[in-house]
Amino acid sequence: MSTRRLSVVVTRRLPKRVEDRMAELFDVTLGPDDRPMTRAELMEAMRTADVLVPNLRDRIDTGLLAQAGPNLRLIANYGAGVDHIDVATCRERGILVSNTPDVVTDDTADMTMALILSVTRRIPEGLSMMQGAGFEGWSPNMMLGGRIAGRRLGILGMGRIGQAVARRANAFGMQVHYHNRRRLREETEKDLGATYWESLDQMVSRMDVLTVNCPHTPSTFHLLNARRLKLMKPEAVIVNTSRGEVIDENALARMLKSGDLAGAGLDVFDHEGGSGTELKGLSNVVLLPHMGSATREGRAEMGEKVIINIKTFADGHRPPDQVFPAML
Repeated sequence: MSTRRLSVVVTRRLPKRVEDRMAELFDVTLGPDDRPMTRAELMEAMRTADVLVPNLRDRIDTGLLAQAGPNLRLIANYGAGVDHIDVATCRERGILVSNTPDVVTDDTADMTMALILSVTRRIPEGLSMMQGAGFEGWSPNMMLGGRIAGRRLGILGMGRIGQAVARRANAFGMQVHYHNRRRLREETEKDLGATYWESLDQMVSRMDVLTVNCPHTPSTFHLLNARRLKLMKPEAVIVNTSRGEVIDENALARMLKSGDLAGAGLDVFDHEGGSGTELKGLSNVVLLPHMGSATREGRAEMGEKVIINIKTFADGHRPPDQVFPAML
């Protein structure tokens, strides 16, 4: 690599300490305000930069990559998921892709449990009652929810976050079940107290709570479609802190409105710009604005990983968090 400072374009504003450190090491271009780049702005950035630092709102597809300049050799994603980046085309064009795995595992798992409790114990309804004029004192039948201890939890996707959810669920006394592309090792299953289901249909039909912790890929798009959602028990609850595209949101909304499903807690949506339109206003639904990984610690650690990936690349080595198409 040349000794000149790398030209790095960051598509969204990051925590200040991350931006300051980047400015010390690289020739950094930051947006003047915190908004998503337009496609034209992304194209211009890719024509001029050595390194692009995008996030999940930036769709780096084949068309954009075809316009990339000769200097673009690294896309250092700010985030663990890379389904918005055409990694295979990047590889063909000699552009490396890195991400920021591991740092948001605990934060996202915490939010998963928070949503499970919020839906089953009707916490937002209670909050609304207290903020309004609906609370007139305790009564035996008021705001009855459900106990989660003893309930069957089905985890769809048993990677880092899924396993972190399993550990937390064990502490709450839940029975842990899972479906995954590959079965875990026997010792890992034993450590997590988890039961493997080869058939997703069979697992879905027997769970009290289903949590989505798998990535969005072509094979997981609407994996929980109308047919599969109808397999769930009417008293079951579904939670998603992973990717909205895994659930057919319209089918989910119909079932929640009709009472064919007891409740849902969603932090991600099929179309994030028009998030949860069909779900808003339903008393059995908890909606959050994609905040599962939103901790100060997590955001800073993500930035530190981005910096390490870029600095390692600048020193002529492979970024430690390089992503390969075969990993998707």
